[in-house]
Amino acid sequence: MTGTESAVPRIDTSRPHPARVYDWFLGGKDNYPVDEELGRRITAMQGDAPRHARANRRFMERATRAVVREAGIRQFLDVGSGIPTEPNLHQIAQSAVPDARVVYVDNDPIVLAHAAALLHGTPEGVTEYVQADAREPRRILERAASVLDFDRPVALSLIALLHFIADDDGAHELVDTLVGALAPGSCLVLSAMTADFDPENVRRGIAAYTASGVTLVARSHTEMGRFFKGLDLLEPGLVSLSDWRPAADGEREGLVSLYGAVGLKR
Repeated sequence: MTGTESAVPRIDTSRPHPARVYDWFLGGKDNYPVDEELGRRITAMQGDAPRHARANRRFMERATRAVVREAGIRQFLDVGSGIPTEPNLHQIAQSAVPDARVVYVDNDPIVLAHAAALLHGTPEGVTEYVQADAREPRRILERAASVLDFDRPVALSLIALLHFIADDDGAHELVDTLVGALAPGSCLVLSAMTADFDPENVRRGIAAYTASGVTLVARSHTEMGRFFKGLDLLEPGLVSLSDWRPAADGEREGLVSLYGAVGLKR
């Protein structure tokens, strides 16, 4: 990995950050007491929150393999990548195609610090990190263009990101701008929270995040489907993550309150 940022901004430990709370759910150590406090509050209300985080991670792995195998994609733009957790997207992609080019994007300085130390790809490929807010899609595209060729297919991964961005805060503009810049043959890989399956617990989780100053949005199946307008969904379509091509030899994850899908741009 080569760094695109020369200095690491100050890490704000006064309020929780979604990337660090997610890291706590996954059993990581790159979080702070304020993140652990929120994680424990969520888990006290939703005992299966860590299980949902793990299911989301496994969806990312399965979807990444699918776009390599079925769409022949060799370039990846992962927005809202979070703190590096094994296996990382570039490891999955480059294990199949060693020359894959991967750009990670996040806005938390701790992600940048760990990315610089941990995100090392294959000699044939490229693994890069961009410090940017997801609400700045044009800036993301401008910086990612130094690594990715947007005239060729790219897999855009928005994994567990959009439930932290409300519609009136630019969620659809973000997706429309990024997908609009992609060449035909590209894919959108998306997962986000829903209250369709377990509304009571999801509402309690939203309240806990809101009380800590973090936006959290649950979207219905119809609302999630709008992010894929104009795209062809790979089978099995937009479903709970546990139903998106579960591993044949793996343990069933049970119902997960996140939808996931992969859309192909023609």
